[in-house]
Order: sequence, then structure tokens, then C-alpha cells
Amino acid sequence: MTDLDTAIPPAATGAVLLEARGLTKHFPMHQAALAKGRRLVRRGPAGRERGGPVVHAVEGVSLALPESHITAVVGESGSGKSTLARMLARLIKPTSGSLLFGGAAVPTSNRGRRAYTSQVQMVLQDPFSSLNPVHDVRYHLARPLIVHKLGGEAGGLDDTITGLLERVALTPADQFLSKYPHELSGGQRQRVAIARALSVQPRVLLADEPVSMLDVSIRLGILNLLGDLRERDRLAILYITHDIASARYLADDIMVMYAGQVVESGPARTVTDEPAHPYTQLLLSAAPDPDRAEPPSLQGRGSPPSLVSPPSGCRFHPRCPHAMAICAQSTPPGFQVAPGHLSACWLAADDLDAEQATPISGPPAGTPAEPFTAKPFTSAADPGEEM
Repeated sequence: MTDLDTAIPPAATGAVLLEARGLTKHFPMHQAALAKGRRLVRRGPAGRERGGPVVHAVEGVSLALPESHITAVVGESGSGKSTLARMLARLIKPTSGSLLFGGAAVPTSNRGRRAYTSQVQMVLQDPFSSLNPVHDVRYHLARPLIVHKLGGEAGGLDDTITGLLERVALTPADQFLSKYPHELSGGQRQRVAIARALSVQPRVLLADEPVSMLDVSIRLGILNLLGDLRERDRLAILYITHDIASARYLADDIMVMYAGQVVESGPARTVTDEPAHPYTQLLLSAAPDPDRAEPPSLQGRGSPPSLVSPPSGCRFHPRCPHAMAICAQSTPPGFQVAPGHLSACWLAADDLDAEQATPISGPPAGTPAEPFTAKPFTSAADPGEEM
């Protein structure tokens, strides 16, 4: 077990490297699903309306990734975390919103795209499928160096590859150069994938659930590696996970997503010790905690909503035990509940009238009426534990 009070210390945060403003992604539904989907109206990039049902995968997400800083995005499957990362990596085009790198708009030309990808790299969830099984480790690390003209002559290329392997603690490097992905363990494959991302000397690393496919016993090593890269190379890192305990261990800030929207954000310890949004409280109540004397009491019911026809108002209100009339009518803004701590929940509003504050329904039978209060993680769960 790992004491999360001894989590990776934050390094000094620098200037914002990558910034997203109001990123939104709507996926048109496949023709085979049109009969099942309600006809919706969506706006194209130029503002014109186009018919057809769409999946509201990500809605109006804004974030900033500073130098030498780790931001964690937490949420259950289908919340839009990976779609957000792919928009940041420019693997998919947003429906609306903008990306800025170093304070300037990201160029859309092919040359600008290559320059951007050399600065912003992504590590995928499954290291076995992200590596080509017919090529050895040397090929995987040499290819991006050659494409971006960073390797120099043959001798310099080999030295660079050796340095990359040493950088991700695969030593002695010569024992790994000729190995194929199937000859490596899961942790070693993920380290090769991270080394490949680092080969082009990026300033931003997008890690999409980099430890979820790995054994619990080796997850901590990958998390510590990401922490070392943040401190040593001053990388801005986006860490995507559904495990809020590992987010607390690794990240400086946590952003909680639900049904494509950000519902809470703030410093990692503040969000986990004093969660303001009921969904964050639900995630924490489900997280493993060896100090919890009784089984967790989950304050929530039902399942995530359809993103083809999401609920009006707050998207969490059909599952929320504290839902009020206004929750079904209006989308809550981000209320500041503490310095740097925002919660998109009407419970944080102090100017609701009696009609707006009328409860929609009481909490499910057997659940307490008061909001869940998170205890500090004193000897918290191993960050490798799954929720």
C-alpha cells in the first residue's frame, strides 16, 4: 500500500503551454442507428445548422496545461475524457472551440500540424496495440526521430535511442533494442511507448489511462516515471484516469468530467478532501479506502445518460440525490467554492428562491440525506487499485 500523503511533490509551475477554450465535439450517428436516435439539430463549424442525430461527446471544455504541471481528468467510462485528449492531440477535429499553444492559435496547415505534433505527444491506453508487433524496439524509437529529423547520423541515432531507453528506466538499453513487443512485459511496453513519445522532445504529454492495462504491482512505477518527467523535463502532462486515488497521488490539479462536461475542478487535495459536486462525492465514496470502517454508501442511482439526447439542465440531476427544480431547468455555471476550486452545481448557489430549490425527489432508500464528506487520504489506497 502507498501512503498518498507522500505523493509526488509538485514542481514549480511555469507558463501555460497548451490551452483549450470551449472545446466541443459532436459525432454524427451511423446510418444504422438513425431510426433509434431522436432527430437533433447541430451547428457546423461555420454556424450553419445541419440535421441528424449526434452524440454530444464533449461540451464546452476549457483547460490550461502549464509547464511542469500535471492535470488529471477523472470520470467514468463514456464521460468524454479520451475524446478530449484526442482533440488536444489533433487526432480528431473539434466541432467548435479553439486550441492555443504558447499563447498562439494552433496552425491548421500540414507544416503547422507536424510542428505541433513534435510539441504535443500522446501515450495511449493499451501499449500492446499501440506498438507494431512486426517491428522491434529500435524501429519504434528510430522512426519518429527520422521523420522529425532529430536523430542525426547513424551513430548519433543509436546514442539517442539508448538515451531514451535509459530515460524511461529500461536498462541496460542494449538488451531491449532488438526485442519485439510480445517479448516485453506490459510495463516495459508502456515505457517504450512513453520513450517513443519523448523521442521528438515534446513539451506536452497526453497520457490516456497509461496504467489501466497494467498489473497493479507495476502501475506505481509508471506513475512515478510520469512524475519524474514532470520534474526533470518540465513537461506539462494531462493524466486521464477513472481512478481518483491515483489522480490524487500524481496530479497537481484534478478536473472531473461527467457526460461530456466538466463538473468540478481544482487542486488535487482540495477536490479529494472537500468535494463540492455530488458526482465527485460519488466517485470518492466508491474509491477503495482501507480506513473506511463500513462499506461505502453510494449516493447516486441509475446510469449515465444518453449522449444522443442528454438531460436538460445539469446532466447529473437524474442520478443526484440532492436534485432541485432548477437542476432540471438550467445548466449550472462554475461556482467558486474555494480559491481555485470550481463546482458546476446549483448546491453552491446562494440566491435560489423557494421554487428553484424545491427538491425533485428524496435520496434513494438507505442513503443519508447529507452530502458525502470525504476524509483525507491518510493511508489511502494504492494508486494502482481500480475503482
